[in-house]
Amino acid sequence: MTVRALLQAAPALPCHPVPRRLLSGAAWAEFAAALATDPSLDLRALWADPTHVHALLVDPADGSLHLASVAVESGLYTALSPARPAAAWFERMIRDLWGHTAADGLDLRPWLDHGAWTASPPLAARPSPNVAAPDLKEFLPVEGADLHRILVGPVHAGIIEPGHFHFTCDGETVVRLEIRLGYLHKGTLGLLRGKSPRTAARFAARLSGDSTVAHSIAFARAAEAACQATIPPRATALRAVMAELERLANHLGDIGAIVNDAAFPLLQSRFVWQREAVLRASDAAFGHRLMMDLVIPGGVASDITPDGAGIILSVLEGLEAEWPRLLASHAGSASLQDRTRTTGHLDPQLAARFAPGGVIGRASGRNQDCRLHPGYPPYDGMTLGAITRQDGDVEARIQVRMAEVMASIALLRQLLATLPELAPNAVLAERLQGVTAEGIGWAEGFRGDIWHWLRIEGGLIAHAFLCDPSWRQWPLLEAAVIGNIVADFPLCNKSFNCSYSGVDL
Repeated sequence: MTVRALLQAAPALPCHPVPRRLLSGAAWAEFAAALATDPSLDLRALWADPTHVHALLVDPADGSLHLASVAVESGLYTALSPARPAAAWFERMIRDLWGHTAADGLDLRPWLDHGAWTASPPLAARPSPNVAAPDLKEFLPVEGADLHRILVGPVHAGIIEPGHFHFTCDGETVVRLEIRLGYLHKGTLGLLRGKSPRTAARFAARLSGDSTVAHSIAFARAAEAACQATIPPRATALRAVMAELERLANHLGDIGAIVNDAAFPLLQSRFVWQREAVLRASDAAFGHRLMMDLVIPGGVASDITPDGAGIILSVLEGLEAEWPRLLASHAGSASLQDRTRTTGHLDPQLAARFAPGGVIGRASGRNQDCRLHPGYPPYDGMTLGAITRQDGDVEARIQVRMAEVMASIALLRQLLATLPELAPNAVLAERLQGVTAEGIGWAEGFRGDIWHWLRIEGGLIAHAFLCDPSWRQWPLLEAAVIGNIVADFPLCNKSFNCSYSGVDL
């Protein structure tokens, strides 16, 4: 049977806007096998609660969503990683947080649990005292007389999140990279439980601070979906304004960071200057440089200031005026092009297996943008097209970002020119009082597709999962750096710019 046929044959449980299909253990095993031969659905997320494991799949053609669940029996469930390697990191996370083991999984090493937790697994129905440290076989063995290892991190020389990079090299050429994260584990999923969506929104907004708007939108949309609430059009438009400002600032910063690692600090200084201008405009228009805590379940926390639109438009005009010179400086530097072209190549076929979103996927030919598919307001009523490249190298990722900068400027002009009249936010507290419901929400952040799932019981969050796009991108960085010299790893890493905090939960 196909994956779709298996899901359609399973009982449907209420979840908005799509039902969740509950598979038996045998049907889940068939589902896992079908994923190996049926590539029509992308695996976007895998998570758990104390009794079940859940999977989110998306049809890349039309953006339709499919949710599947299986009850965990004797602590085991059939692994999806043999069919979809992107599941391996999720399966490690599930084992550390809920104690469910993926039978025949590709990788069963601890990940988030570095041996310091007082109770393990912390999100299980009955966490037990952690009396023994986990078997921390952090890295695979190295074999070969001419190979050597280079260990980098987890503490780095700069303002950067902690992560441990383990290189296996033949001379200067990288033959394997293993990434060890988890140092920023904050217990976010546990902190959400027992709180109202309005209170819990502050934790979702801080999962990955540079994507605070996008994560807040996904979280709010999940809560709104659960109680089937409709928010005012002006709030929807203001959310999009904030999201596009966030995308602009981060793309400008990322381009600057990449060219700086290619020894072009003069060009980097101009991208950073423009990024700062966008952040200052965001502060003037919304009262916060990162616009944190301004997107809330039910709408927005405050309106744009009276002169906010004018300030934003003025910054956009300045960026557009300098943009041709920035593009010419980038394209006209032979030494820069020599560093970025063919470096960090991500094969489109490998990208298709991991289904990465955002710049990483689009630079390797994946025409995916969840503003379009499955889509959400107000983008579903706007002119928007995914920007793709086929080369899959550092230069392709720069080019996608540059094109998206111009696209975001056009979207911002359209949004600010057509802001609907002010209307009250939807009042979710009354709708959620005593309610038991489930919802899934999504948003397109500057890194790609973000997915949030909430189960609400008695008006409070019982279980949740917040999925950053970096889950399916970090493993691809491990592949993209192979065959490059060690000195080019910063270029590859900056061109991916995955979130540490976003996957450390």
